[in-house]
Amino acid sequence: MSPLPLIWKLKRLLNIGSEKKSKEAIGVVDNVKVLEVENKLRHLRRHSLKTIKSEDGDIIDCIDLNKQPAFDHPALKNHKIQMAPTKNSAKKEPIEWTKSRSKTKDAEDSLSLRVLTSQIWKKSGTCPEGTIPIRRIRKNDMLKAPSIEEYGRKKPSFSPSRQVHENLDSYVPLRNHSKAILFAVGFRYLGAKADINVCWPFVEKDDEFSTAQISLLTGSYLHFESVQSGWAVNPRVYGDRQTRVFVYWTADGSNKTGCFDLTCPGFVQTSKEIALGAAIYPIIPVPGDLPYDINIYIYKDILTNNWWVQYGEKTNIGYWPAELFETLCYNADSVEWGGEVYSSKILHYPHTKTNMGNGKFGSQPYSAYFKRMRIHDNSESLKFPEYVDRYSDEYNCYDVRFLGDYVEDPELYYGGPGSSDYNYMCL
Repeated sequence: MSPLPLIWKLKRLLNIGSEKKSKEAIGVVDNVKVLEVENKLRHLRRHSLKTIKSEDGDIIDCIDLNKQPAFDHPALKNHKIQMAPTKNSAKKEPIEWTKSRSKTKDAEDSLSLRVLTSQIWKKSGTCPEGTIPIRRIRKNDMLKAPSIEEYGRKKPSFSPSRQVHENLDSYVPLRNHSKAILFAVGFRYLGAKADINVCWPFVEKDDEFSTAQISLLTGSYLHFESVQSGWAVNPRVYGDRQTRVFVYWTADGSNKTGCFDLTCPGFVQTSKEIALGAAIYPIIPVPGDLPYDINIYIYKDILTNNWWVQYGEKTNIGYWPAELFETLCYNADSVEWGGEVYSSKILHYPHTKTNMGNGKFGSQPYSAYFKRMRIHDNSESLKFPEYVDRYSDEYNCYDVRFLGDYVEDPELYYGGPGSSDYNYMCL
């Protein structure tokens, strides 16, 4: 008998053995990761004084204010919590602007609920004084992340590629983020504000997200520092496709620092009224129906250099301590208002079907919008920036329209469907 069949049998047996060992090794790694995640979640909940079960499935833990996750950050070990912004840190709009708006509200503004202060979890209870509400991270959501450290962090827009030549390291964009924004540059920015239309965009895959946000940035393109806030639909972080209030920060372009909400140490929360990452209520996702807005204001404290987030023109949610940053603690170099979509299928065929905004282009009726956009610089009060410009990474997939002329107050319309049956230009 030919020896070849015997060799094939031996190889098959060896392969089965190696496959079995490989599976066993994977099982050990998985078990280690499960234990790490369980320990992390227990660590986050150890100071919970009350638990609230929301009707949408979220669990809200009321955590001791002075024992919140922020203080696990090495730079904040000796940080003294600031319970309220320094007086006059948050600038107001000129009185004449406020009076003018109140006298000339059009039909849309009279119907629109300009500020959303409600979240679904608040139907089921409130957190006691001295605590803050923290949305409980789900075990399965954290297990899906490549590592505990990467959970809740955006992937960087640029990353080193494989070597294309033995003596040449090549850096190419991942092309995984697509923006449609209005931006301001050229001044020292100490804050930014806007009314943001709340939408419910379609997100195609669990590892994609769609956001509408205000961002303040400084630093190089690859390692920028930034603070952001707005609404997001992010299945990987939140485990579903509900529209949720978020904050985000990074000190190095999301390479090794930063995260959404309180999923990593950094952001210090002071309010017991808003749970970061909790669903917004109500939402009317049908074009033409009653619009709902949230009002977000990010501003720097004039004495402590902490960056505060204000929600609904009255609730200071908390702040990013100055210790997290090297240059943003002084001022921002630019401000952005608009939408962002993350997908590994950005600039690839087939393109993602994930929506930005409400899925309509900014040039179409009833598209998503930003209104009452303001900046805080060295002026006495908030104002619209002297110079702005539009930008879209993929104008065939997501675009932006700016109304600055012949209107009382400039407006930004943005968004798009991504790839769809009726949008054959987005490939």
